[in-house]
Amino acid sequence: MNSKEQILRRIAAAHSPEISYPAFDFTPQHFADPAATFAERLEAAGGRAVWADGQPLDEWIRRLYPEARRIASTLSEVTLTTINPDETEDPRTLCDVDLGIVRGSFAVAENGAVWIPQTIRHKALYFGATALMIVIPRDAVVDTMHEAMARPEVCEDDFGYGCFMSGPSKTADIEQALVFGAHGPMSVTVVLQ
Repeated sequence: MNSKEQILRRIAAAHSPEISYPAFDFTPQHFADPAATFAERLEAAGGRAVWADGQPLDEWIRRLYPEARRIASTLSEVTLTTINPDETEDPRTLCDVDLGIVRGSFAVAENGAVWIPQTIRHKALYFGATALMIVIPRDAVVDTMHEAMARPEVCEDDFGYGCFMSGPSKTADIEQALVFGAHGPMSVTVVLQ
């Protein structure tokens, strides 16, 4: 008998008492104002949320990103676009654009995350833009990730890619200093329409 067989035989001989699984009866969090909680948590993650209040996206772009020259988007309501990400063959051309503007499906209040499905040709825009603006419906904020994971947008099999994003890219492993934009956007703004 080799050592592996001896170990397996000892394990089989040691009868541990059977322990039943714990009850999965927790009460999920609910927030009185999920949109306000989302904005607060997004800010804690380094991003910002703004309420469109009927103002056109172009106005928000001019106000929040006045220095942006290379603006990439496929959203029809954005007229300041200089690059259409669906018309480029090489996704590397979307890296280092000043501002990428994309549509998100919904947001999560508990962690300030937004679900971004791939609705453009190259997902490089989501991570290569210097700044990212995500547009979501004002009433599309769920309380928790439990609710988010049950959403059909997350469960569908017909998209090429999707991700949750909560604030700009950041790391603190470089000399123990917090660095924004290390491997993604340096700023993230979520516009609630």
